[in-house]
Amino acid sequence: MEQIAIVYKGSEIRMYRDGELVTKYSAQNIDLLSSNENFVVFGRSHYGGDDFITAEIEDARIYSQALSARELNTLKPNQLSKIQPYAWWDFEGDEFNERMGRFVEYNCGDVDDYELEGGKLILHEYGEILAARKYVTKTPQWPKNPPADWVTYHLAHPGPEEAEPGDPNPAYYYKGRNHLHYIIADHYGFHYAHVSSDDLVHWTWHPTILSEPFTGHGMFSGTGFFTKEGRPAMIYHGEGSGKNWITYALDDTLDKWEKPHFILLTGEDGEEPEIEYFWDPDCWLNGDTYYALSGGKNPPLMKSKDLKKWTFMGDLLHEDYKDEPGIPRDEDISCANMFKIGNKWMLLCISHRLGCRYFLGNFEDEKYKPEFHARMNWVDTDWEEGHGGLVYFAPESMLTKDGRRVMWAWLMAESFPLTGIQSLPRELELPADGVLRIRPLRELESLRYDEIIKKNITVKSDSDYKLDKITGDAVELKVTFGAPLPKAFGIKLLGDKNNKNGISITAGSGLNTISIGKINPPFELEEGEDLTLRVFIDKNLVEVFANERQAAAVAHEYIREHPNISLFTKDAPVKIKEVRTWKMHPSNKW
Repeated sequence: MEQIAIVYKGSEIRMYRDGELVTKYSAQNIDLLSSNENFVVFGRSHYGGDDFITAEIEDARIYSQALSARELNTLKPNQLSKIQPYAWWDFEGDEFNERMGRFVEYNCGDVDDYELEGGKLILHEYGEILAARKYVTKTPQWPKNPPADWVTYHLAHPGPEEAEPGDPNPAYYYKGRNHLHYIIADHYGFHYAHVSSDDLVHWTWHPTILSEPFTGHGMFSGTGFFTKEGRPAMIYHGEGSGKNWITYALDDTLDKWEKPHFILLTGEDGEEPEIEYFWDPDCWLNGDTYYALSGGKNPPLMKSKDLKKWTFMGDLLHEDYKDEPGIPRDEDISCANMFKIGNKWMLLCISHRLGCRYFLGNFEDEKYKPEFHARMNWVDTDWEEGHGGLVYFAPESMLTKDGRRVMWAWLMAESFPLTGIQSLPRELELPADGVLRIRPLRELESLRYDEIIKKNITVKSDSDYKLDKITGDAVELKVTFGAPLPKAFGIKLLGDKNNKNGISITAGSGLNTISIGKINPPFELEEGEDLTLRVFIDKNLVEVFANERQAAAVAHEYIREHPNISLFTKDAPVKIKEVRTWKMHPSNKW
């Protein structure tokens, strides 16, 4: 056993081993104790670092004054010194206890990576303990004068914490309000930020109640659902706990929740089954039975009548599923959201490789049997750094008051100054023809102003038609191209003053994709079909909807003061029946 001490005195840092000076060096702005939000990390090299230590720690202390070598030599494990410590852990007992009472909240990481035993903290390979002061509930707030590069009408987290990951999570319509949660992180751990709205466009932040100090673990991905009695509930993964949890709302504003209970799972033999992983759960009602899944490859399925006793059902996917929808059965299914749409069951999810995607199918023999699969993201999740990639990730959905299915996804891009940006809400519908319809939320129309309308435009072959009266960096554009349509035509936007270095949206008769910037989502025009494109520009973020059958989001490297929109065609003239444009108000009520 040895004593390691680091002493900060003035601008000098001294390091001691068993009371003997080992080295010293100078540093500026040493100030460890003045903040009411300071915290202590055991195991990791530093907060946010990637390196860990493996060690047994018998006693750990912080003093508010610089101790001399002689004073260091008088310190004994588990004995209070004459100079009272600022903080002191003796690691006695089976719970963390900072004996001076300053650090009372703990983020303990994975339970398999550390242990308290014999009056010692034993850190294994990735063991990490974070000790923080008492958590004070905060309410995020959008500033009255946000920076010029912040989005205008997308929902985003204003800080001061980071929304990383920024997964949208439990969403509900309840008692006259729409509610959405998403993940934020600070040194206390991972929490659920909570926003509500009466129109799914203008959002108000609530206090961040669902936090690690309340639950005892970090809040990772999950979904919202209603019990048979109509009570809002949520299922989620407890980060670091190795378990999935359920909690229930205690008030109409969803600001008070029961202490969560974990899912206790048994097999048909009454024993707890061995399941390799628990994460990203979802829960839904089918008839009078609750079903739930966890994340992963062909994830585990379970059922319950009362949300307390759960029976393991084996794999989620039906044994007759033979990769017919064009995706292997062992592709990762995470951030899942299962619901009835039209006459099918939709599984909205991600794989960590492909991003957001969905299945359509049915339940047979209490298993899910997909019949169709499609992606909603077309950028690799490990996109090349610095090239403006955008990943459409971690979807979540809810039913509105009038029965519409509305979804969001987390937009990840390196070119965003904000974290936790959510996609525009999308309305999903599955009509009798079995083709999913994807529309922008109709309430977004309330943000429109300064409408400009142009009709009956003809663009000549290999030429552009500039819409030069459209200004601003928050714009909606609706263009209807009239059939018969040429082989390659579309819209250019967000270019420079020379109409270069922008984003092109290219469609055409005979093509099986629509090109939007660097991505090529599948899309085919039927013979004699017009093409209506709805394009939303919010700073450097662009979302495109094509004939309500395809939608995509991309990020541009640059923010332009003006959208610099032009219509173009390559091989033949194209007729535009109508162009409508609007500037868009901010979605925050200032």
